[in-house]
Amino acid sequence: MSATDTSLQNFQADIDKWMSENVPKKPGFLLPLTFLEVGTEQQLDFLREWQHKLWSAGFLGMHWPTEYGGQGADPAYQGIVDKALGAHNAPIIFNTIGLNWTGPLLLDVGTEEDRKRYIKNILTGDEIWCQGFSEPDHGSDLGNVQTRAVRDGDEFIVNGSKIWTTLGNYADHMILLARTDTSTARKYDGLSFFLAPMNVAGVEARPIRKVTGEYGFNETFFTDARIPASCLLGDEGGGWRMAMKTLEYERGVIAGQASAHSMQSIGLEDLMDAMHDFERDGAPILEDAMIRDELVKLAIEAKANSISDRRAGIPALNTDYPFGIALSNKYRHTEYARRLKMMGAHVQGAQGALFMDDDKAYMGGFWQRAYFANFGTTIGGGTTQIQANIIGEHVLGLPKS
Repeated sequence: MSATDTSLQNFQADIDKWMSENVPKKPGFLLPLTFLEVGTEQQLDFLREWQHKLWSAGFLGMHWPTEYGGQGADPAYQGIVDKALGAHNAPIIFNTIGLNWTGPLLLDVGTEEDRKRYIKNILTGDEIWCQGFSEPDHGSDLGNVQTRAVRDGDEFIVNGSKIWTTLGNYADHMILLARTDTSTARKYDGLSFFLAPMNVAGVEARPIRKVTGEYGFNETFFTDARIPASCLLGDEGGGWRMAMKTLEYERGVIAGQASAHSMQSIGLEDLMDAMHDFERDGAPILEDAMIRDELVKLAIEAKANSISDRRAGIPALNTDYPFGIALSNKYRHTEYARRLKMMGAHVQGAQGALFMDDDKAYMGGFWQRAYFANFGTTIGGGTTQIQANIIGEHVLGLPKS
């Protein structure tokens, strides 16, 4: 499916019509704002059915090869679908770790057997993936991973724990970074990368209650868990390279993801619509000079982010600092979203202290929930602070001190 201006315009009209007829109505229970908040079986079943419907219509992983369940189309078509999902306020596509990290990684470096085994089930939502990188005592310092995987014939025996394993209690598989060699001179050389099954003895995912009262994150424990040696992706000891490539997908540094619609789109227009409901000193809050000044700052930042997204796709602008623009985009987008949602709670005044369980909360506590939930995005894929360090040291060449 080649992308010409005419074909894209026709597709835009077709996808808008399909969305208007097929995007599900609100189900009568709370839906996650992002893939980080899937905390009940009810939410999971609803979102799995929605993902399968989107894939069945040919609108998920459109640019992935047809032999693995994609459409073999130009990536521009998936971009149109993702924008339409946001415009029609569609539910999120929940299997993000599979769709946007594991899938592209397997298409890039996986074996043919791995691709045939996993990718279609990722697209359909039949198999859910989680990520096992961070650990309780090491946070973003992946080089110090302590979870051990010791070879025993055709298996590895895994012991240790992982933290912030989104969807871990529902997942069928985990992309797991574990230490297979403790004797290497460089700590990075002793790590290996596994496509590890979750449904084996010795693996336990314990849900973590978040500040919003919702679930989604887990701590995952491995106690003499045996996984097949065939789950190893790449060479034994080559896990660091696999992990860094995975993080490039996670941070949006390189393309190939099946869908960008892993989070509900909340923009400046939504904030301004909400502001029409509030006053300050007896006048509409939008007439307040300080509020208007903050809105202008957000509008400028939103425009700058949009332009930077376009710049990231222009090779000539990415030669001096490869991936520099893409790396900074993750940092700036998540921080912008945090400030936007914080303002949505701030303009409510004292009412902003009410939360979802209060029947007097504005919009059911939507803005408060969105603000607190957003901290997950400023942590995932590298915290804001880690991201700033990466940009400073590895892109701009600044000294660590």
